[in-house]
Amino acid sequence: MKKFIQDFKAFATKGNVIDMAVGVVVGGAFGKIVTSLVNDIITPLIGVITGGTSLADKKLVLHAAELAEDGVTVLKPENALTYGMFLQNIIDFLIIALSIFMVIRMIGSIRRRAEEAKKLLHKKQEEEAKQEEPAVPEISSTDQLLIEIRDLLKEKDSTAEEQAKS
Repeated sequence: MKKFIQDFKAFATKGNVIDMAVGVVVGGAFGKIVTSLVNDIITPLIGVITGGTSLADKKLVLHAAELAEDGVTVLKPENALTYGMFLQNIIDFLIIALSIFMVIRMIGSIRRRAEEAKKLLHKKQEEEAKQEEPAVPEISSTDQLLIEIRDLLKEKDSTAEEQAKS
């Protein structure tokens, strides 16, 4: 898990062009899913933690709005830092980046496995080629001695037959 986090950190800060290009494509594909995940699942859970308000609605009011006596008409709008939407966008980004990282890591793993399989296949083919070569069996010294005795006996028999014929 530690290596996974280190790899993700390196990926997020490295800015590799190819990885980012893949990220744009995959991010576009995951966009609606991620938005739905954040809006429909994560944000309500954060709302429960933060007291029922949506994360996107979180803000720091610097100056409250001034209303007319009727209580509806806004004379001067409020001035606020709407940090909730910013936090929600950060969550969106992290989910998209994590998804892209997972896809790239999976592709890298598939590439490594393919390379390993290719090397293994090449090694197996080399071994099969070596096995197909006719192997000349080595003859032990005892067998060699017996072969020589046999040949001498054959030679002696053929010489004896020639002498008997003459």
